[in-house]
Amino acid sequence: MKVKIFSKNNCMQCNMTKRFLEQQQVAFEEINIDNQPEFLPWLKEQGFQSVPVTIAEEKTIVGFRPDQLKQLVIG
Repeated sequence: MKVKIFSKNNCMQCNMTKRFLEQQQVAFEEINIDNQPEFLPWLKEQGFQSVPVTIAEEKTIVGFRPDQLKQLVIG
């Protein structure tokens, strides 16, 4: 499963999301919008107002939601 996390610097929820996935041994690609601002318009077009945004196949999780992130581990 391919997992992408859109994050930014100094974002507590982003750090918690990444730490949670690392602890669960879920590999992910991080796109930091502070370092890669070209992704910001796309996020806004999708209707996202905040990060983290975690995308895994058809599932999208906004914010740090361990209950929903666990679903990625279980599959």
